[in-house]
Amino acid sequence: MAELKSGIILQDGEELIAEIEAELWATSANPIAKTLGNLQRTINGLLGTRKKGFVVITNKRVVEVSSLIQCFKFETAHQVKFLLPSSVKEVGYTKEASFGFCCPAYHLYYETFTQSTSVLLKVSTDEEAQKLVDAFYAALTK
Repeated sequence: MAELKSGIILQDGEELIAEIEAELWATSANPIAKTLGNLQRTINGLLGTRKKGFVVITNKRVVEVSSLIQCFKFETAHQVKFLLPSSVKEVGYTKEASFGFCCPAYHLYYETFTQSTSVLLKVSTDEEAQKLVDAFYAALTK
């Protein structure tokens, strides 16, 4: 059983498809937004606050993990959610032009009955984004 960066432990026979680390500071792939996000992350890091978020897609389940660390080492919030097929209404990806037209930003999004989540992806083509959406959908329908 392997343990992932998100802290999720895979079950027997479970295979990792993708572990998407959510960019919680920058709002787009725009270089200016990334710079401002990195500045905000640096300032909060100096003050002892870190945020981490992951969407883990396996062949059997989809898990959303988030944690907040304050005072450099105290985990003040940790949340693990298993997404149920009956609760997910919609899953897909969006492509937005940022910084004019030269930097497309891809977001994986899914909408449930209780929340809507969008995660900035670190992909550069429609095909890569579509593969992640297909894997997400396949994990939910198993």
